[in-house]
Amino acid sequence: MTGVDDILQLDRAYVWHPCTQMKDHEQQPPLEIVRGCGALLFDAAGRRYIDGISSWWVNLLGHAHPRLTRVLQEQAATLEQVIFAGFTHAPGARLAARLCAAAPGGYAKVFYADCGSAAVEVALKMSFQFWQQTGQPRKRRFVSVRGAYHGETLGALSLGGLALYREKFAPLLLDTLMVPGPDCFRCPFQKARATCAAECFAPMQAALDAHAADVAGVFIEPLVQCANGMNMYSPVYLQKLAAACAAAGVHLIADEIAVGFGRTGTLFASEQAGIAPDLLCLSKGLTGGYMPFAAVLVRDAQMFDAFYGEYSEMKAFYHSHSYTGNPMACRLALETMDILTAEALPALPVRIAALQRVLASLAGLAHVGETRQCGFIGAIELVAARAGKRAYPPEQRIGWQVYRAALRRGAILRPLGDVLYFLTPLTIPLELLEELGAIARDSIREVTER
Repeated sequence: MTGVDDILQLDRAYVWHPCTQMKDHEQQPPLEIVRGCGALLFDAAGRRYIDGISSWWVNLLGHAHPRLTRVLQEQAATLEQVIFAGFTHAPGARLAARLCAAAPGGYAKVFYADCGSAAVEVALKMSFQFWQQTGQPRKRRFVSVRGAYHGETLGALSLGGLALYREKFAPLLLDTLMVPGPDCFRCPFQKARATCAAECFAPMQAALDAHAADVAGVFIEPLVQCANGMNMYSPVYLQKLAAACAAAGVHLIADEIAVGFGRTGTLFASEQAGIAPDLLCLSKGLTGGYMPFAAVLVRDAQMFDAFYGEYSEMKAFYHSHSYTGNPMACRLALETMDILTAEALPALPVRIAALQRVLASLAGLAHVGETRQCGFIGAIELVAARAGKRAYPPEQRIGWQVYRAALRRGAILRPLGDVLYFLTPLTIPLELLEELGAIARDSIREVTER
C-alpha cells in the first residue's frame, strides 16, 4: 500500500489539475482525500475538513450517503450501461417523467448528457437547429450577460462573460451578444436587490429590441451567477427577461446547473420568479454528487415536433454522448429527488435561517464589504476598504490566503477571487455550519487584520 508521500509524488509527476496554476502547489500541495462522510472529508493523515463548497458544488446530500450508495450498488449489479439510441431502461424513463413533472410549469421532454457544459451545448444546438428547421434561418446568435459562466467547452465558453476563462480562446468562439448584467454589490443605479425594479435590465431589452430577428436564445443563470463571485440579483430581472424573450420570439434558456435542486431555497431557482424557461439545463447535484450526469428539459412539445419526421428529412437531433442516459446515473438521480423532496427540502428553512445568522456574525468584520444570501448559498465579499467598496489588488490574492488559513483550521472555503462562499451539502449539521462560520471569521481576521 502506498503512503501519503508516494501519492503526492505521483500526483506531482503526472497530474495536471483543473483551474489551477500548478506552481501554487509548491506552497500549497494538494491534499490527498481518502474518505468522506456527510459534510466532512478526511485526508490521508486523518485530519478532517468541513466541505464548505460541496466538492465544487456537486455534493448535495453529503458524502457517502447510505441510500445513494445502496442504489448505486444495486443498479451497478443489474445494468451499469447500455446504449441509449434505440434502447431504453426503467431508470431513464422514470427520471424523465419525474423531471418533467417537477420543473416549474411542467415540461414535455428530457435530453440527457454527461456534464454541465455538455448540457449547455445541447441546449445551444437544439435552439439553433429548431429555428433552422422552422423557417427562420437568420436566428443563429445567442445572448448572454457579462459575468456569466456556462461551462468551458467552446460553445459553452462562447456564452460566458468572464475574461479569465474566455479571453485566450476568443478567436475560436461563437459570435455572441454579450450585454451588461446585474451587479447588485456595486449597483450603478444605487438600488437594493431586495426592492429594485431591475433597472439593470435595460441593456438586455435594448439588445433584444435591436437583434430579435437574428437571436435564437438567451442564456441566463437564474438568481445567482455562481462563478461570478456568487453575484446575486433580483427575480424581477428574470420576470422581465421571460416577458421580453416571449415578445421577441427567442428561446429563454435557464442554466440551473449550479443553482438547481434546492440551492436557492426551492427545487428550481426559476420558481422564485414564477417563470418557465423554454429550455432548462441541469447537472451537478442531479446525482447527489456521485457521478457526472446532466439533463436538458424542453418545455414545449412543439420544439420536439420540429425534429420529428421521416428519416429522409434529416431533421433528427444528431447529438450524442457515449454515456447518455447512463442507468446508474439515472437511478442515483431518482433517489436524490426522493431524498430531496421527502427530507432535505422540508428541513431547509432551518438551515437557511442558521446560515443567515452565520453571515450576520461576519458582516461587521473590517474588510467584509458585503455578505449576501440566496436560499442556502451565502457569500462574503472582501474589500480593501469599505468606503467606496474598494477592491484588493488582484496580485495580493487575499481570497486565496484566506482559503489557506481556513484549510489549516479544518475547512474547505475555496474562493472566487476575493469572494468566500458557503455552498455546503443541504444536509450539513447546524453545529458544523456554525463551526464553518467561526473558521471563516478567524481566517479572514488572520489575513486582513494583520
